[in-house]
Parts: sequence; structure tokens; C-alpha cells
Amino acid sequence: MSDDVFLALANPARRRLLELLVDGPRTAGELAAEFEMSRPAVAEHLQVLRRAHLVHADPVGRQRYYRLDTAPLRSVGDWLHPFERYWRDRLGRLAEVVENDLVEKED
Repeated sequence: MSDDVFLALANPARRRLLELLVDGPRTAGELAAEFEMSRPAVAEHLQVLRRAHLVHADPVGRQRYYRLDTAPLRSVGDWLHPFERYWRDRLGRLAEVVENDLVEKED
């Protein structure tokens, strides 16, 4: 797994592009329509995602359809897995606090 993947995922616009591609391939124009930024700016973000191998562009006629490649994301998930226990512990403690607070408010 390369640092390019983490750098690509660090940007909220690029994360949003990946979310949009979960439902299937879309053209750059369709993707750009979801943002309040210029088409060239969206194209730059797509280029970063392509360099990180998170998306691929498939030419169909005069258009390019961008599709998600989940392999690098699986690598990120595998890397994060050992740290999951820390999140689960903290979320479990938060749930206890919230539940106790709700019980106290009901009494």
C-alpha cells in the first residue's frame, strides 16, 4: 500500500468522489455535477485518485467512465484492523455513558 492512497483519502472531495462511485461507474461530467467546484478541479481530484489506483477510467465512445477499484481500500482496511479494538473500546464506553445519562433523565 502506497502513501498515495492515504494522501488521496485525506481530501474530503476525493472521499466524496469515491462514495459516488460506490453505486457504479459515472462520467466525469456526472461526478462534477455533484460539486460546487469547477470541472477542471474535479478532474484534478480524479487524477489523484487514478494515480493512487482507487479509480480507473474506461473510455466508452467519446466519454470516460470512472469506476471504483476497491483493492487499495481493502489494503487500508487490513492495515487499520489491528487498531479497531481501540475504537470499539472507546465507542463501548461512550454508549455506556449515553445509556446511563438517558436512564437518569427518565427517573
